[in-house]
Amino acid sequence: MAMNEEQTPLFPKKKNGRLRRGIHLVPAALTTLNLGCGFYALHATMMGGTLNFDKASIAIGLAILFDSLDGRIARATGSISEFGKQYDSLADVVSFGIAPGILAYAWGVRGVTAGPDILRSLGLLACFAFVACCAWRLARFNIQGMAPDSRYFLGMPAPGAAGMVAAAVHGLKFPLERSLDSFLWLAMMAALAALMVSTIRYFSGKDLGWTRRQPSVVVIALALLGWSVVEYSEQVLLLIASSYTISGLTLALVRALRHRLAAQPTAQ
Repeated sequence: MAMNEEQTPLFPKKKNGRLRRGIHLVPAALTTLNLGCGFYALHATMMGGTLNFDKASIAIGLAILFDSLDGRIARATGSISEFGKQYDSLADVVSFGIAPGILAYAWGVRGVTAGPDILRSLGLLACFAFVACCAWRLARFNIQGMAPDSRYFLGMPAPGAAGMVAAAVHGLKFPLERSLDSFLWLAMMAALAALMVSTIRYFSGKDLGWTRRQPSVVVIALALLGWSVVEYSEQVLLLIASSYTISGLTLALVRALRHRLAAQPTAQ
């Protein structure tokens, strides 16, 4: 009689446990790559200059990719552990908190020479708030998990907020020089910080069913998206990051309008 495929683990554990340790190594290695990208982003930011700022933004983008892969592989192989969970959070604080926070200050504030004296102080405050809210968001996620509906994150995920910063730097390229632009930039950083610790729901993408068969049009669409990212990375990534940032606010507004309409008494 054939063995039930649903009860057969994808990677069966050997008696000596060596294979199980090997499975744990894969998500841990991806988390380490995530952390390495965050470290390199900090290094490139400290070097300064348009080219290095762009390299830092690309490194943060790669960190987002590695972060999305380590969790999926850990769940697929049944290798989720408390150590991996904590290690991933610590790496995320560096790659999606400290690295984009420092990059945001260096790219959006440090190059302004004719601005008011308070600009740099506000810049430090807003960028630190981004880092602190990122750490707060990750700690809350470790304790509370996702929203009751697994299709959503509770609050903007840290990789999404970091991606918005990285996409803006990558898309706009040249560091800000006008004080007005810098103030607007800091307002965006403060908004991203608030969104991370808010209760606004953001799509998680966990219900897309990547492992299931998809229509050919979906495969073609993903291929076109990948090509667009490669050929027009500045415009496409900025559009994706901006759309995701706005999506949570749009969803919250629609939900609030529905509740308000439902609460109104019906006409006799």
